Amino acid sequence: MPGTLGCVIVAVDGSEESMNALKWALDNLKLRSPAPDSAGGSFVILHVQSPPSIAAGLNPGDIPFGGPSDLEVPAFTAAIEAHQGRITKAILAHALQICTDKNVRVEVKTQVVVGDARDKICEIVEDLHADLLVMGSRTFGPIRRMFLGSVSNYCSNNAQCPVMIVMGAS
Repeated sequence: MPGTLGCVIVAVDGSEESMNALKWALDNLKLRSPAPDSAGGSFVILHVQSPPSIAAGLNPGDIPFGGPSDLEVPAFTAAIEAHQGRITKAILAHALQICTDKNVRVEVKTQVVVGDARDKICEIVEDLHADLLVMGSRTFGPIRRMFLGSVSNYCSNNAQCPVMIVMGAS
């Protein structure tokens, strides 16, 4: 029996937990079938890259006197961006391989955005009018969660659609 979900976003970050969430979504969700007057449902695999300054752990304004010159900082940023691009490509390739292995018969799209994962995921949910957001949870302990925050917790409270947080192995 076909489902009624049109757009399901699965947020992936390369972790085992996020890939398990993708597997869960593919195994358990039924998307809307294409009809003459509307498109069928689709899975959107979403990956959010950190801005290069966050990935590097520094801001060029914080480099102490005598550090890299203004000419070297753009090269450093470009190297980080290139490295992040390779990581993103590998994450999406792994996610798409999971879709292939599961013989997915609906449209699968990928989308990459740069920024804070919490804000960007909620923004894309709204932009795409998603029916459901699926994500894994790394289950940080209470101390770590207090300092780092939880992307899944933030999204469950702020996304403009229902959120399914997949815990544990699939």
